[in-house]
Amino acid sequence: MAVSLLAREVSDVCLGKPALRSLSISATVGDALWALKRFGDNYISVWNCDHNLHLTSPEADKVDDECRCLGKVCMVDIICFLCKEENLSNPATAFQAPLSVLIPKVPGVVRHLEPNASLVEAMDLILEGAQNLVIPLETSYGNSRKKLLQENALSLADSNLHNNRQYCWLTQEDIIRYLLNSIGLFCPTPNNPINSLGIIDTQNILAVHYDDPASSALPLISQSLQTLTSVAIVDNDGKFIGEISPFTLNSCDEDVAAAIATLSVGDLMAYIDCGGRPDDLVQLVKERLQERNLEQALELMEEDSGLLSGGNSFSSSCSSSTEEDLWVGRSGRLGGYSARVVRRSEAIVCYPWSSLVAVMIQALAHRVSYVWVVEEDGTLAGIVTFAGMMKVLRERLRSMA
Repeated sequence: MAVSLLAREVSDVCLGKPALRSLSISATVGDALWALKRFGDNYISVWNCDHNLHLTSPEADKVDDECRCLGKVCMVDIICFLCKEENLSNPATAFQAPLSVLIPKVPGVVRHLEPNASLVEAMDLILEGAQNLVIPLETSYGNSRKKLLQENALSLADSNLHNNRQYCWLTQEDIIRYLLNSIGLFCPTPNNPINSLGIIDTQNILAVHYDDPASSALPLISQSLQTLTSVAIVDNDGKFIGEISPFTLNSCDEDVAAAIATLSVGDLMAYIDCGGRPDDLVQLVKERLQERNLEQALELMEEDSGLLSGGNSFSSSCSSSTEEDLWVGRSGRLGGYSARVVRRSEAIVCYPWSSLVAVMIQALAHRVSYVWVVEEDGTLAGIVTFAGMMKVLRERLRSMA
């Protein structure tokens, strides 16, 4: 059975995944913001292609031969970008910046992989540092491509076709979910406590204190987005209070940048909670923006800011979420540091003696790629990530081969 799992192709894991929506690297930050809100996607892929040839050109069949995905952008990238002082003072100009400013200059974060590659090959790439694998969907567009585009009067830049193909992301979550379906093959490893498997990371914890300025967490927020983790919030005794999660920030709009620039960490946690923004914090953000003469940033707080081209109007509150999307809190004891802090978006935690399979299920159930590890008294002990889980399962596969 282990041999069968080793032979699985990544196309098996990609079944039913939607095609990537894409933008050219020549687009702007404003284009990315518009696309994220227009289509409701969590991420937009960014490609380096030459889409300038006309559909009827004799060279049209040669377009995209060298298309490569350079990365992806999300609302968190835009929020962190707007938080820079020069951008917060002039958001309209910031939206005209090239999209390339949002793409991290880290090699190997995004890797292309053919659909017939093995699942183990995909796991090894992720363990080497790849965050997302770009996989062609097994649908042929070659001969019908120009006809399809001509009938819909689309340009190559709008088609989301690259190298005559559509692509999807293969994420760490996809692989862990797939492995969970065959978890019995890995026994007894999945039943062992995580503290016996050496996967609790105690060194690379991103953490800030409750009373710190939220702006001090910006570098950590950007880092957590790249490492697919989160920023822990602790008190002076090291007790875990909550987190600033890219998952939560990604469901908010760009005006959150104003809150990050003006609030404390604890107040920001309440501000971005999807249970609703406290009116007193909204007023406090506006007052502090006025004190700093950030009048254009204040416009981001208004529903009809009209900063984007075309006069698009967007809500400035957290995006609506289903109950399935909301994070379920573990206990009032760990999250009850403040009466208005950490309501429905409380962080997910486990204990050092929790089993690997229990932590896997916990993370997958809440659609997060990590689980915080706390001691019985609530002290933050570390973090367990999908990458750490995958490493243990990969080693188990290697021992069975």
